[in-house]
Amino acid sequence: DAVAFGRPYIANPDLPERFRVNAPLTEPNNETFYGGDEKGYTDYPFMDNGYDRMG
Repeated sequence: DAVAFGRPYIANPDLPERFRVNAPLTEPNNETFYGGDEKGYTDYPFMDNGYDRMG
């Protein structure tokens, strides 16, 4: 058995932390999938350190 988070991980480089604190997820930009340059793979922001942790 396995669990995969491909698309959410691309748009949320801090995905485990977002799950841990129940933070909203950034939606991936589907137009940047499958080709092109680094846009859409390396330019998604990390969660703001000042996020109000809910858990």
